[in-house]
Amino acid sequence: MARTPVVEGWFTGDAARGTGAEGADTEAFRLLGSGCSGCGAVFFPPGDDFCRNPGCAGGELGEVPLPRHGRIWSYTDSRYRPPLPYPSDPHTPWESRVLLAVELALPRGARIVVLGQGPPGVSTAELAVGMAAEAVPGVLYEEGETVWTTWHWRPVPGSAPPGATGSPGAPS
Repeated sequence: MARTPVVEGWFTGDAARGTGAEGADTEAFRLLGSGCSGCGAVFFPPGDDFCRNPGCAGGELGEVPLPRHGRIWSYTDSRYRPPLPYPSDPHTPWESRVLLAVELALPRGARIVVLGQGPPGVSTAELAVGMAAEAVPGVLYEEGETVWTTWHWRPVPGSAPPGATGSPGAPS
C-alpha cells in the first residue's frame, strides 16, 4: 500500500513516505514547523507566506524540525463523530480518540503547543498534565491502496509528575 501524508510538509520520516509499518523509524520522524529569521518565532503548522508574530516586521521563513518529546499541556477525547471533511464511514461505530495538546521546548526558552491524536487504544484515564509524550508516526485512515499517514502523541507511561491527577475539567 502507498503511504501518503495527510498534509504534505507537516512531518518527515517514515510516516511521510515509504512502506514501513506504523511506528517504524520513530527516530527519523519529526514534525516540521516554520521559523522566522527576523524575530526567531517558530510556528506549527508550517507556512511560507509571512511571520505570524504580530510584533515582527517580517523575515525569511525556513523549515524548523520540532522536538519529538514534550509534556502534555492538556487533553480530551472525541466522543462524537466529527463533521465533514473528516474522513469517517457513517455506517461503522464511532471509536473515541484521545486528543492531546503537547508543549515543546524550543531554543532560547521559547515554547510551542502542538495538537494531535493519541495512538489507538490510549484513554484519558492513562494521562496526566505534565506527563511526557513523544511524536511518533501514525495512520489516520486507509482508503483503497492508500494509507493516509499523520502523527500521534504517544504518552510515556510512568512519566507523570508527582501529584498529577489529570487535566482540569477531565473526567475523574
